[in-house]
Amino acid sequence: MIAKESRQAVALERFAQAHPQMLEEIAGLDAREQAQQIQWAFEDAAQEQGLQPWELTLQLIAESPQELHVLRLEVHREVAETLGLSWQEYCEFNEIDESAP
Repeated sequence: MIAKESRQAVALERFAQAHPQMLEEIAGLDAREQAQQIQWAFEDAAQEQGLQPWELTLQLIAESPQELHVLRLEVHREVAETLGLSWQEYCEFNEIDESAP
């Protein structure tokens, strides 16, 4: 499993590699501008798929459907903690089934 602090960078790299035409189009930009263009394209792609960017990140880094499920639950647990909700309350409110991959 990819370390939490590296997930976004790995997902952006995988996204960029999957879009060689975009890389060609931004090749003349400096590194900062290239990174910004990749980030924007990534966010647009997530939106087009009806996903939040964090969800697309997890899809791109997960090695299996089971790992994707575990990663999603991990993010949801963090949100529940941040909101001060019990895990059970949060799952009921968001219709989350822990057992379904």
